[in-house]
Amino acid sequence: MVRLAVSGALGRMGSGILKTAFNNEDFDVVAAFDAPGKEEIGRDIGEALGIGKINLAITSSEDMEKVFRGSRVDVLIDFTAPEGSLGALEACAATDTAIVIGTTGFTGEQLKKIESMVEVSNIALVLSPNMATGVNVFFKIAAEIAETLGDGYDIEIIDIHHRYKKDAPSGTALKAGELIAERLGRDIDKVAVFGRQGKTGERSRGEIGFHAVRAGDIVGEHFVIFAGEGERIELVHRAHSRQAFVNGALKAALFVVDSEKGKVYSTFDVLGL
Repeated sequence: MVRLAVSGALGRMGSGILKTAFNNEDFDVVAAFDAPGKEEIGRDIGEALGIGKINLAITSSEDMEKVFRGSRVDVLIDFTAPEGSLGALEACAATDTAIVIGTTGFTGEQLKKIESMVEVSNIALVLSPNMATGVNVFFKIAAEIAETLGDGYDIEIIDIHHRYKKDAPSGTALKAGELIAERLGRDIDKVAVFGRQGKTGERSRGEIGFHAVRAGDIVGEHFVIFAGEGERIELVHRAHSRQAFVNGALKAALFVVDSEKGKVYSTFDVLGL
């Protein structure tokens, strides 16, 4: 049984992961963290989530390393914010704890720091902007379509999410664009165009467009459009609920505890894609 800790325990993803893990015989939930200052700190996590008392108190993320040193934790799942995830990674690196990070919105500099910390500390990390199985098949198909069609088709990527999402484009949209650009031999930093306004002139052949919609309670939808002369292909993934992400995160947790240390893995690795 894998001894699991979850940070962002009261968030949309953290609460879903905990509720599922409590009913999964593969996991023993041993710690639940949330941001310092939350009024729920110290409260029983089961009561906070409305599933009944389970005798596990919510702990401040400031005390994460102390908790890890005081009791064995096999893996931490973190869906918080970039700075929070970096802090969680530091606690894991200091205590030889595997980690799964589903946070999005990291800068390029932060991603380099993550890779360096994993290599130096010799822990295992699964880092993915979207852990749903279907989305990762979506990634694979998008890259293969791009390679097959070549440079004769214009590519636009649209992501639609709930009004509370803080980063745009989504990490999933950016990942799709990166994989497509790589397959076409393009530098995504040079060909990405984020939205359009005013007199933009004609669309360049090599650009990859990104557009973000934020509205209501939409869980997540992603579209990749390949448009040529006289036809187009539209590839779509729709998340019906966050359970798809929850299931993927728990699958990643089982994967990472038995993986070679000192490496950053993706969901492609978890799924064998």
